[in-house]
Amino acid sequence: MHIPPRVLTVAGSDSGGGAGIQADLKTMLALGTHGMSVVTAVTAQNSLGVQGAWELPAEAVRAQFRSVVDDIGVQAVKTGMLSSAELVETVAELLAGLRVPVVIDPVGVSKHGDALLAATALDAVRTALLPTATVATPNLDEVAQLTGIRVEEEADMRRAAAAILDFGPRWALIKGGHLPAGRGESAVDLLTDGTEEHWLRAPRHDNRHTHGTGCTLASALAAQLAKGDTVPQATAAAKDYVTGALAAGFRLGAGIGPVDHGWRWNRHDAH
Repeated sequence: MHIPPRVLTVAGSDSGGGAGIQADLKTMLALGTHGMSVVTAVTAQNSLGVQGAWELPAEAVRAQFRSVVDDIGVQAVKTGMLSSAELVETVAELLAGLRVPVVIDPVGVSKHGDALLAATALDAVRTALLPTATVATPNLDEVAQLTGIRVEEEADMRRAAAAILDFGPRWALIKGGHLPAGRGESAVDLLTDGTEEHWLRAPRHDNRHTHGTGCTLASALAAQLAKGDTVPQATAAAKDYVTGALAAGFRLGAGIGPVDHGWRWNRHDAH
């Protein structure tokens, strides 16, 4: 009997299915792992934005976590939307008791610019959550929120990574997807633990349907770590998966559609 590696996502629900818990579980399935979830918040969300968000009580988050971890067990964890200081601190405390890789996606703002993290929670992310991370995966807006560093060009990414590493994660993955694109430029990310550096480049795809990119990358990274990859191996595999999902992103509703989590299956089906 084959039992797939088990991966837990601690994140918010996206009713539109493109990001959050829904994107995480689709990614984990696509990469051959068993996804499980701790829901931290419920959002009313579609291709146009977030129309409402309701945070779950800390006791509900704690109960879901203990329920899964104590019975089923986990081989990697990924966190997403943790909207308040109380939830950030609750989750950080739960993660501190684990001995498995943890991917922290410090979600601050949605693709549409909606705030998903209270300003009062930023200190808790810096002091409690980031120290639990095997890998932290901030985008450039989140780097600015957490460190005050504005990354304007590739050369700034090293400084941003150093500032994130100062908060205590073992590795920082600085996602450069929001850098202004020059002609023919690739999408570049920097992975570093402060001593070794890995620059990951992939083609930029001219596709506005990118909803869920950050959630998908962090989940793919956690899935690969659960399968036994090293952090550099897992990051390269996750970047490859996300690049394909971005290229295949599709239109839904009147706004920004999602990346295609099933792009590898769908490509094979098309042939």
